[in-house]
This record gives sequence, C-alpha cells and structure tokens, in this order.
Amino acid sequence: MGDIIVIGLGGMGSAAAHHLARRGHHVIGLERFTPAHNRGSSHGRSRIIRQAYFEDPAYVPLLLRAYELWEELQRTSSEPLLTITGGLMIGRAESSVVSGALRSAQMHNLPHELLDAADIRRRFPPFNVSNDEVALYEARAGFLDPEATIRAHLDQAVRSGADLHFNEPVTAWEATPGGVRVTTPQGVYEAERAVIAPGAWAPRLFADLTLPLTVERQVLYWFEPVGGREPFSADRFPIYIWEDASGDALYGFPAQDGPPGGVKVAFFYRGHPTDPDLVDRAVHPEEIAEMRAALGQRIPNLNGPLVATATCLYTLTPDHHFVIAPHPRVPQAIIASPCSGHGYKFASVIGEILADLATSGSTRHPIALFDPARFRGSGA
Repeated sequence: MGDIIVIGLGGMGSAAAHHLARRGHHVIGLERFTPAHNRGSSHGRSRIIRQAYFEDPAYVPLLLRAYELWEELQRTSSEPLLTITGGLMIGRAESSVVSGALRSAQMHNLPHELLDAADIRRRFPPFNVSNDEVALYEARAGFLDPEATIRAHLDQAVRSGADLHFNEPVTAWEATPGGVRVTTPQGVYEAERAVIAPGAWAPRLFADLTLPLTVERQVLYWFEPVGGREPFSADRFPIYIWEDASGDALYGFPAQDGPPGGVKVAFFYRGHPTDPDLVDRAVHPEEIAEMRAALGQRIPNLNGPLVATATCLYTLTPDHHFVIAPHPRVPQAIIASPCSGHGYKFASVIGEILADLATSGSTRHPIALFDPARFRGSGA
C-alpha cells in the first residue's frame, strides 16, 4: 500500500509523481502505455510555451511559476527540455490571439513588442502577412520537448523512490474507508489518496461526474523548407500562433535537430471527435492538401516536401479551461484533465498543484477557473 497512487504518467501525471515523491511520499504510478508514448496528447517533439496568454490573463501567474519549474528540471537533465526562441501572436489587431495576448501582457507587465506588417516581414521574412495584420512579440516564448520532459519527470520520481508501472491500464477505481482502491489487469492497489490524470481517457475514469468532455483527433505535420532550413533555425524563426480573419488558427515551430526532421506546423483546434482507443492514426491526402493550401498562402517557403505526420489527442471542455480539483464526492482523489489542447506548458506547475491538493487539500496557486462545478448539471 502506498501513500498516493498516480493514475496516468503522461505530462501531468509524471510531474505529479515527481513532486509527490520528492516530498517524501510513497508513490505508486500506473500508466497504460510505455514511458513518453505517442498514443495520447504529449508527444511530437515540441509544445509551445508563452507568457502573454491570450486565452485568459488568469493563467499568467501559473505560467511564471511553470517557467521556474521547467528551468529547475532542466538542471537535472542531460537532454534539452526548454528552448527559448521568441514568439509571435499574429492576426488582425482585433483578433482573439493578438488582443488577448496584449491584454495579458499589459495586465501582468510582461515585456512585449507590437509589430506591424512591415516589421514582421523585415524581422521574420518567412511570414507572408497581409497589410492589415499585426503581431505581439514576446522574447521569452519558446518550446518544450514533451517526450524529454516526461522522461525527466519520471527519472526524478524514480530517484526519489516512486514505484512506476507501465503497460498497466487502470480498469476501475473506487473509494474505500481508508482511501482509494485501483484495479488493473495485473492487480489491485490501495492507498490513502490518488491523483487521476488520464488525459484522453478522462471521459471513462471520470464517468461518474458526467463532465462535458470531448476527445478530438489532431494532426501534426513536418515539412522540409524550400531553399533549406536556415531561415527556420531556432535563432531566427520564432514559435507562432496565427489567427486569420475567419478565426481559424495555424501554429508552428522552428526547425529542431534530430528526427523526424523538417519544420513542424499544425492547425489549432481543427479536429474531429474520436475514441482514444479507436482513433485513426493515418493522415489522409485531403488533410495534407488543406495544410499545403494554408502554407502556400502564409508561409510559402515551408511548403516543401512532406517529411512526417503524426496524430495526437485533445481532450476539450466547452470553455477550453482545465479541470483540476478534488473529486466532489471522493475528496481523497484529485482529478486532473483535460487540458483542452493548451495545457502541456503548464505541466510542471500542475504537478506542483496536484501534489499540494493530494497532501493538504489546498494550494497557493490560483485554480478557481478549473473547478468542475462550473459545468451546471454535470453531476460534479
């Protein structure tokens, strides 16, 4: 019997296991796949991190702490975890991406620059912006390597004494008089408390709450730039999110060393509902054609040979905010997820929050926005 069982060892669960174990707790971690796998939401070599947060200024204090914790984790790892490249939020001035980022930057006194179309073209030539488009630039933006950061959190958890089990899916969990009981095909585990961070499998493990969750299939693409990668190198090309006049958004990264090669790009929130166990992992010609059409208009020199594709899963709430709280009827179980397609950058601080909630029932971090009780009629 452990002190705390962590269900799911992806982005959030691996961070929770690390924070709990280093506080001296006996942690049992259970993961349905291998470490840093490619079946869920936390893979693909890169995830954007930024501070001028257009989604809501309430996220900024969490981001500032997340950066501190990522930098702390980097000092323990031989792999590069966090790469600072600068970041552009591009669109018309009234777009949600630009106006929201500006609101967060001004509210929290974050360093930033406002660029007009001519500034963007001069400083970042690959972007083919329209004359009526602008950008907010923040120098502290960049990207995380999700596989490497998960491995780093898991390594640190094991070094602190955590007992981690892989290829062991949880089939059921329940409250007991003394805590929680968790069942897998390999056995039954009991502990005083649990952290449940199941990612795309949240609709099943949180079924008793009838939360309004949707799992969507998303597609990632890597293209080899026309004329070579140099203009897309990390010291010249920033991360970006680019919202067009219709509200559709494209996001991407500079070139990274190592596989799969090329330069990564994807659409933001252009997915289709799916079952995480039955998701279509193939990427189809019509999907590639849609991306090529967008690149041909916006980043023409990125519209070269297709190097690789991948699929990942978003687990979405209707308002795209997270769910992090003690279970409303089983307070010794902390529920964490979904993160609605923008959560990975927060994994380090969410791990700290989950450790706080599991050990003391509260946290100093502002998480009222993530209370599942906001979903009226959800049963939460």
